[in-house]
Amino acid sequence: MQLGLSADRGKAACVAPPRGAHLGASGILGDHMAKATRAWQRMLSGRRLDLLDPTPVDVEIEDIARGLAFVARWNGQTVGEHAYSVAEHSLLVETLFRRIAPKSPAKWQMAALLHDAPEYVIGDMISPVKAAVGPGYQALDVRLTAAIHIRFGLPAALPAPIKKQIKKADKISAWMEATQIAGFSEAEATRFFGRPDKALTQDLTITLRAPSETRAAFTQRHNELLGSMD
Repeated sequence: MQLGLSADRGKAACVAPPRGAHLGASGILGDHMAKATRAWQRMLSGRRLDLLDPTPVDVEIEDIARGLAFVARWNGQTVGEHAYSVAEHSLLVETLFRRIAPKSPAKWQMAALLHDAPEYVIGDMISPVKAAVGPGYQALDVRLTAAIHIRFGLPAALPAPIKKQIKKADKISAWMEATQIAGFSEAEATRFFGRPDKALTQDLTITLRAPSETRAAFTQRHNELLGSMD
């Protein structure tokens, strides 16, 4: 079920003051906040997505598909003429999820497809960088995930069993990517991600496509799942 979009496309951004800031009697922040920090990003759809307080009405699949198609996994350190995008990875994870849970309804397949959707605005970070950044990245990811889920008829937070199955698909995809396009030996990839069941990866090969092709494939799969959810 797709939510109706009644909000004005010119919605004003909400910029939160930094922790510890105080308002004076006139209602104006101190000198260090004289110039407000922009906390929203304008999308090509015309939406302004507030990163501090994202709302479902400012989420569009066209923006997600385009953004993910241009975000490279593995920091771009993959073989081939095209970067291996988060959109391509998301399609692989959704395929693997269906193999892990073949009887899952369309809404959980949608959740698998959108598992990295927040990266259309915050980018993809390899795990060591996420650990260095700290809990702030995770908090931002959670807020964006909730807004995206609600926009497309999913619960803000997924049930634990579904989340676990998607994580399993994600780790299998990481092993496949590591060994097929990121230069890892099978032994090294297995040490980090675990060796997947061959039955789950049978006949699956990593593909590298131009961003426009991947964007179209991601959008098409999203629309198919959304139609099934209706």
